[in-house]
Amino acid sequence: MARSGGTEGPSPQLPSLFDHLPPWEEDDRAEALTAKVVFPDGPPGDFDYLVPPELASRLQPGQRVRVPLGKGNRLVVGYCVEATIQPVGQRVLKPIRQLVDERPLLSPAMLRLTRWMADYYLCDWAAVLDTVLPAGVRHRAGLRLTTFWAPNTEALAKLDLATLPPKQRSILQILRDANEPLTAPQLQKLAKCSGGPIAALQRKGLLVGRAVRIRRQDIVLPPEPRQPNLPLNPDQQKALDAICQVLHSGQHRTILLYGVTGSGKTEVYIQAIQEVLRFGRQAIVLVPEISLTPQTLQRFRTRFDSVAVLHSHLTDAERHWQWEQIASGRVQVVIGARSAVFAPTPHLGMIILDEEHESSFKQQQTPRYHAREVALQRAAAESVPLVLGSATPSLESWLKAQQGQYLLIQLPRRINDRPLPPVSTIDLRTENSGKKATAITRPLYAAMRETLQEGGQIILLLNRRGYSTHIQCPACGYVLKCPHCDIALTHHRTEQIALCHYCDHHEPAPSACPQCEFPGILYRGLGTQRLEVEVRSRFPGVPCVRMDTDSMQARGAHVRALEAFRTGRVRILLGTQMIAKGLDFPEVTLVGVVNADTALHLPDFRAGERTFQLVAQVAGRTGRGPKGGRVLVQTFTPDHPVIQAAIQHDYPRFAQTELSLREAFGYPPFCRMIRLVVRGPHPQPTAEFANLLAERIREQLTGVDPPARVLGPAPAPFAKLRGLYRYHIQLQSPDGEQLRKAVRKASEKVETPENIQWIADVDPVEML
Repeated sequence: MARSGGTEGPSPQLPSLFDHLPPWEEDDRAEALTAKVVFPDGPPGDFDYLVPPELASRLQPGQRVRVPLGKGNRLVVGYCVEATIQPVGQRVLKPIRQLVDERPLLSPAMLRLTRWMADYYLCDWAAVLDTVLPAGVRHRAGLRLTTFWAPNTEALAKLDLATLPPKQRSILQILRDANEPLTAPQLQKLAKCSGGPIAALQRKGLLVGRAVRIRRQDIVLPPEPRQPNLPLNPDQQKALDAICQVLHSGQHRTILLYGVTGSGKTEVYIQAIQEVLRFGRQAIVLVPEISLTPQTLQRFRTRFDSVAVLHSHLTDAERHWQWEQIASGRVQVVIGARSAVFAPTPHLGMIILDEEHESSFKQQQTPRYHAREVALQRAAAESVPLVLGSATPSLESWLKAQQGQYLLIQLPRRINDRPLPPVSTIDLRTENSGKKATAITRPLYAAMRETLQEGGQIILLLNRRGYSTHIQCPACGYVLKCPHCDIALTHHRTEQIALCHYCDHHEPAPSACPQCEFPGILYRGLGTQRLEVEVRSRFPGVPCVRMDTDSMQARGAHVRALEAFRTGRVRILLGTQMIAKGLDFPEVTLVGVVNADTALHLPDFRAGERTFQLVAQVAGRTGRGPKGGRVLVQTFTPDHPVIQAAIQHDYPRFAQTELSLREAFGYPPFCRMIRLVVRGPHPQPTAEFANLLAERIREQLTGVDPPARVLGPAPAPFAKLRGLYRYHIQLQSPDGEQLRKAVRKASEKVETPENIQWIADVDPVEML
């Protein structure tokens, strides 16, 4: 229920506003134009405010307004979510003071979508609105500092250009021939280089720059050469025809495009979008990893006139400019990560989620939404198709397709009928026994050496960052842990620190045991830094690059790394899961999974599903070219059903086995789940409040039909994070709304202590 913005009288600062008010203080039946306002940085819920006559014709839902709040009448910014004429009775409503936006930032359809998100994900509506609107849009970031480069003719006159590397000479020649200044991104594009040669020329004093402030739209990258459509095989044509049939129906339908790796799903997406454009509409394409965005963007820019990109590595100004272009209707295709599902397309015609199974589509902060579920709601509301694509679909999507809720389209074969790569396992129990363990076993080393001799490229997957995963004393057994988290610190040799990957606490890496001072402290476990050191040591002179969140923090690092690998300047690409999906490099003839067990035995019911998806996806990175390819999987459990299904590329077999287990134990997708996590600085009061919260929820769920389960509270697998002790409660029921209603009612019946926090994660994807 909406609340009044306050019962105080008019502010003495603006008495003239109240001169125009109708005489509703004397008449309970009097009506007035009011607005409901929600506050991102204020109390939860919505509040009623009076709309002054001078703003009545300009105010629309979706605009931000500045209003007085609280007894002190401090002015705060909120979102107007509704404007209606209603009886106000004896209430004295405060007036809206000012419009922050001259036009709505959110359409009526987006307001309805965000309202649904707030209800479904049990969070405040204003928090959802702040998530949907990027900071650059809210702050109207429209200008940025850009440097234009020009040759330093005085320095060039004293230099023999033949002494410069080819890329640097090319850059100078491009600048000489240019009729106007060029930006660094334009130079990189034209010279086909990274930022390194430009920076080198600047250090040598051979480039001069001038800084100017310009609008983002003044920077136009050179157009990509237009590429024709690729011919479709019968499976692809059948898939395209089915998608177009749904599109022509003018009705919503969710389509699961299940295609093995390398089956040509992207070409089906592109030609389906071309059909969307024939209707004058726009398409949104979501990809799970920032590392996939550059490659996907490049492919789409060769096929469409106007493509916008939205992801977290954009500056505020870039994001604001892209947002404006999309909202104007001038963009045909929007490509981006999770938040691109909120792109303000005025003429939406289709939404596509590539690699729809990826857990990165689920946001881990409030609002804890899943882009797949939001896309489903948006597509249904706008009567457009939703296409979910994957070689390893989520079990939720697969079950709905099997039950007929989704339309299942299959691409069972690779392009040109290339075979899926053969996959072999290497048993780490025997391979590393009796000697010092190495990341690269003898069979993998031999395969890598052979691949390099034949001119192929290699991808190595290890889903663990750092150098050593834990530091332990062999004398007293002490393990170096984070003081704020109940987690072992990871050794990062590059910085010589022990780092917590959850709270970023770090300390110098010890040379002796901090507890007993034994000098032989051991660094154990294997991370990507250690793998990189071993690769460089065993293959000296072979260019390799590591891709993980530590090495890819610099702006544009993903693009530079993948471009170097694509062009063959790098022969070995190693990294975490960001290299495991979506990338298409025909020269990759060997994939090595360094340890397939890193997530298999975690206390999470999705552990097997994630392991299968990761191994199957990275295996699909090879064998895409005429040279073929092979995959070697190192594992301590080669006979595990998940590993066996992955190495045989048998997703239906895996899904059937895993779904039988999920159904037997009542886990998703056969039920809905909410995970509550209670956090506090002291274990006992935190546990006591968790017990109280669980008891109140049990009261709400007693006797409901269908029956619901309340498990816990119990210490979370990571019992302490960032200085807070954690207890979790697990709610399960076939009826998700039943669970949400119970949580809402319980939250009204318990008062949360000041130093304790709790969150509700609807449809959780991880249980740690």
